[in-house]
Amino acid sequence: MAELYQTQRAMRNIRRAALQRGVIGILDIGTSKIACLILRFDGTGTFRETDGVGPMAGQVNFRVIGAASTRSRGMRRGEIETMAETERAIRTVVAAAQKVAGVRVDHVIACLSGGRPASYGLAGEITLASGKVSDHDVASVLAACDQPDFGRGREVLHAQPVNFAVDNRSSLADPRDHLGNKLFCDMHVLTVDGDVIGNLVQCIRRCDLELAGIASAPYASARASLVEDEQELGAACVDFGGGGTGVSVFIKKHMIFSDHVPIGGNLITQDIAQGLRVSLPVAERLKTLNGGVEATGRDDRDMIDVGGETGDWEADRRQVSRADVIGVMRPRVEEILENVREVLDAAGFDYMPSQQIVLTGGGSQIPGMDGLAARILGPNVRCGRPLRIDGLAHQLTDPSFSSAVGLALFAAHPQDEWWDFEMPADSYPGRSLRRAYRWFKNNW
Repeated sequence: MAELYQTQRAMRNIRRAALQRGVIGILDIGTSKIACLILRFDGTGTFRETDGVGPMAGQVNFRVIGAASTRSRGMRRGEIETMAETERAIRTVVAAAQKVAGVRVDHVIACLSGGRPASYGLAGEITLASGKVSDHDVASVLAACDQPDFGRGREVLHAQPVNFAVDNRSSLADPRDHLGNKLFCDMHVLTVDGDVIGNLVQCIRRCDLELAGIASAPYASARASLVEDEQELGAACVDFGGGGTGVSVFIKKHMIFSDHVPIGGNLITQDIAQGLRVSLPVAERLKTLNGGVEATGRDDRDMIDVGGETGDWEADRRQVSRADVIGVMRPRVEEILENVREVLDAAGFDYMPSQQIVLTGGGSQIPGMDGLAARILGPNVRCGRPLRIDGLAHQLTDPSFSSAVGLALFAAHPQDEWWDFEMPADSYPGRSLRRAYRWFKNNW
């Protein structure tokens, strides 16, 4: 276990070295597009793993100096399907971003949206021998968290301490130096299919890049789209992507639940192509320019030329009404939202003090989406754009770039993970985490 623990820490060390050199890449590998941002750090901040057990340890100032995006290839439902095609797409977008930035990038941080994520809440407690919490005690209580059996082939993607308590004093961000008899910890663990992560690592290595970090796409999107009060008081972020819809729940600035609905915008495009008998490019254009989920009487008279290249004069001059497009789109959007509602119910979202829901991702821009979501998910719904970060062009600030912006914040403002702490040699976490990170050891 000690070897696996140290190899996982190696990613944090690589990221620290990249930040000290001043340049790091961000790769958002989605089903519909692949985006690359290149960040330059100004050197006024320092990356220190000892900055604290707080939500914003190691603050660093950065600026986007290069950005590019391209149509995704070889991806399906957030997972790599054809390795060679995804590799070519990554090489293309990284080269384009490097050309804009005028620098070469060797280290990247990537995100993962598929892999059937599953959330676990773990708890641990220890007795304080000295009557005061030390760094060693924090590591020991994390190691004391009882691990469930995550299942065959499941690997840990995030393992974050979300709450500490000393005796009866709870909600402590940093318990060190507090006096007491017992230290308690709550930790959120997110697991995914190990093969999915292994394929992503292998693909990035084939692109002659070194992996300096990996994060969940729903987690990254929420970091970018939720304002500070929403992260603190509690909110759910729903990321409508092309291959699926990610759901994450935050409170006290920490993610406490995440899941993935394997239905996204690409399926809506396929519905339009099949329902209106048009090609996929035409269906995508109809969805983007003329789509919606709320029909009015005027939409029956709003005719759209769909065109065609069949050689049949009548077929190539065919028109459809906007009401027809909406009639095809709405049932699928309702299905997605109903699935999101089931995920939120399973997470116990109704029991949270705040019921705020933020929609982001490319699909959140469908006209009328917020109103339909308010009827299905709850009244407190808003559409969220990613936070503005220095140097990012305005056209890259729409909701479809939430994951990329969130990854930039993840690189610059890392939240503490279990492997950031020096575990006591005799008390590594239990049986399940002994198998964790096997994909990383095999692919490093």
